[in-house]
Amino acid sequence: MGRSGEVLHVPADETVLEVLARHRPSVAYSCRQGFCGTCKVRVLAGTPDHRDNRLTDAERDESMLVCVSRSRSPKLVLDL
Repeated sequence: MGRSGEVLHVPADETVLEVLARHRPSVAYSCRQGFCGTCKVRVLAGTPDHRDNRLTDAERDESMLVCVSRSRSPKLVLDL
């Protein structure tokens, strides 16, 4: 995470949100399906694997919905 420097491992069978919620209970979310946009987080480094139905191409260039999206790169740095 960019602000805290904390590193979290996200297993293949979990979403980024599931891991974040365990370590950062204050992380915002609502639908958990990629529709509402509440869990949108800015990506500082890495390439997300977008699995949402909400973000525009321009938004996808700089952010992701952590409730459904994964990582295409070995490491993602989020603005948290």
